[in-house]
Amino acid sequence: MSSKISEDLRIKGTETTIVEFWRWAYSDLLSNTNRGILAEFLVGHALGLTTEPRMVWDKADFVYNGNSIEVKSSAYIQSWEQKQPSKIVFSISKAKAWDYSTGEMSSEAQRNSNCYVFCVFTDKDKSNHDILDVNRWDFYVLTTSFLNQNFLEQKSISLSTIQKFCSPVTYSNLKKEVDSLLS
Repeated sequence: MSSKISEDLRIKGTETTIVEFWRWAYSDLLSNTNRGILAEFLVGHALGLTTEPRMVWDKADFVYNGNSIEVKSSAYIQSWEQKQPSKIVFSISKAKAWDYSTGEMSSEAQRNSNCYVFCVFTDKDKSNHDILDVNRWDFYVLTTSFLNQNFLEQKSISLSTIQKFCSPVTYSNLKKEVDSLLS
């Protein structure tokens, strides 16, 4: 695993730093990809798991106290023009898992975590949104065993369905909720 890089790292042969690249590449935090990475960061930060760089393509987003955690993100507003707010739906598809530490793919498709954290950026007004305000996010936590018992073959789950089984928690209560469900 690599270590975090310094913000003053220069791109050799140029007059710029890595921060300029980050600003150029990742400033649109409403885009699905960047919002998803931000949601992973928020969950990881709440759980104290952001001291190492993000692991891309591992079987789960985090390992926390021996449990694998999958983070999913959605939002009502998007980067592109919309006629109406997006419907909040998350993928819960089974998948073969790539194991970063062994370099091998699993032979069986399954849900590869012990827990899912569904992150919803709740703003609906694009002209006044603040994706960097954790108070504008809701977090829903469900165990994978619950999903497997109730939605074994389902590939996606709507927010309205999730809300039938759990309530949102705030960022400040996220760690406590994850700890409670995984204990």
